[in-house]
Amino acid sequence: MTRGYEDEWTFEALPPVHGRGFAQTWWGRAWLQALEDTALDGGQLKKGRKYAREGAVGAISVRPGRITAVVHGHRADVLLRQLGDAEWDRFLDTAAGRSGHIAALLDREMSPHLVEDASATGVELLPGIGDLEPGCGCGVWDHCPHTAALSYQVARLLDRDPFVLLLLRGRSKRRLLDELQERSAVRAAAPVAPEAGAEPEGVPADEAFAARDILPPLPAPPPLPERPGRPPALDTETGPAPGVDAAALEFLAADAAVRAYRMLAEALAPGHGGRPVEGRLTAGQDAVRMAAGDPEARIAARIAEHTGRGRAELDLAVRAWQVGGAASLSVLEEDWTPGPEGLARAHAALERAWEDGERPPLRASRNRWTVLDANVQLRYGRDGRWWPYRRHRGRWIPAGPAASDPASALAGAADG
Repeated sequence: MTRGYEDEWTFEALPPVHGRGFAQTWWGRAWLQALEDTALDGGQLKKGRKYAREGAVGAISVRPGRITAVVHGHRADVLLRQLGDAEWDRFLDTAAGRSGHIAALLDREMSPHLVEDASATGVELLPGIGDLEPGCGCGVWDHCPHTAALSYQVARLLDRDPFVLLLLRGRSKRRLLDELQERSAVRAAAPVAPEAGAEPEGVPADEAFAARDILPPLPAPPPLPERPGRPPALDTETGPAPGVDAAALEFLAADAAVRAYRMLAEALAPGHGGRPVEGRLTAGQDAVRMAAGDPEARIAARIAEHTGRGRAELDLAVRAWQVGGAASLSVLEEDWTPGPEGLARAHAALERAWEDGERPPLRASRNRWTVLDANVQLRYGRDGRWWPYRRHRGRWIPAGPAASDPASALAGAADG
């Protein structure tokens, strides 16, 4: 239950949590990553996780720039820098530029595109290394078990409502929604472009340059269509030429329309600056991506044939693509051995992921850790993330998205 004023929320003490990670959302895990990258003593973090799991964190107060709770008799505070007025203006322009950003927030989701678009304008919503500043009555200057426990519990609050993070950054939910509504109304009332064929009014270049600081901004680009366009149907009275598969061409055209729409949406996003919107895929990766678009069975069989996969192998690759794109597909198909540095990071992550005695027995093989006497497995990706797998009918199946915390990833595999 939450209570409080507009600029301060108080959350009742959260109940103990066992057998799962503290953060299930990507933004909650990013919060914990900032904590774990900042803290100098892993032992303190481990005690903090134990306190949080036991329910030792009292009611949590969240207000601009600060979270506070009493943990085992000590007042613990964690500070996060508030955004300045100029940063909030850029963020609000970014959020108002795409209706999907606001809809996601209202649905208690933090769109990764919103975070990326805001970052492109110099506004960092999520904390990074050193951004979570601890303060505790116990006197420890670094993150102590009390501030760590508070931070772990706040990750659970962030999972429930990303507006908690925005309040920490300095804006209440009510104020944010009011300002977003105001900006949206201004955009809707903006003058439309002149009709085609009308004689445009010109301004001499020297006058425009002299008045560069007072001229209105350039008009906004045309609005993005609500959905991708539909290509024309090829089922006509005139049959296709020999060797031409009309249904396959229709599928390719529809796929191209969806990709073009996504690329246009990214290009029109505020602060995008013309950056490339997607990485280059290999022919095999692109084939799996297309197969994930749910083509009819005959077309899916053609994709499988031309990629050298059987239907079962293609279905497995599609499953991997659906949970994590090209990165997930690489984890499915690659069996590799981390180098000494990567292996050390993997072992360190496994060591701090569970409390004493809670870690399940694991059998390691190259980049894969399999839980003994269970049909679940963790695969360590080249990017340092952990991917959950579950054994089904003799095959290892991707069980969910990656996590930086192996305990959270394994919980996803067990729940899948």
